[in-house]
Amino acid sequence: MKALTKGVMLATAATLALGLAACDSKRENAAEDRADAVRDAADATADAIDQSAARMGGAAEDRMNNTADAIRESGEAKADAMEDAADRTAARAAPSTAPRQNR
Repeated sequence: MKALTKGVMLATAATLALGLAACDSKRENAAEDRADAVRDAADATADAIDQSAARMGGAAEDRMNNTADAIRESGEAKADAMEDAADRTAARAAPSTAPRQNR
């Protein structure tokens, strides 16, 4: 029974530690919200272009659809880069878990 209790305590401690490590800062959350806004704006623009393209037909429709796809991809890439930058900034700002060495 003692071994089971120790195992449960260790598992609980590990879960709590991982949960704390996964917490994002307010700054990181705000940066990710801005990235989501960029992604949403690109999608909205691309959707509007797709709707216009549907009324055209033929080669013009294909060109417009290709433009919409490029806008979506560009927005996604920009949003991903913004999120990656926020993650890197948060990683640099996070306190080190390495033990300090006295000299």
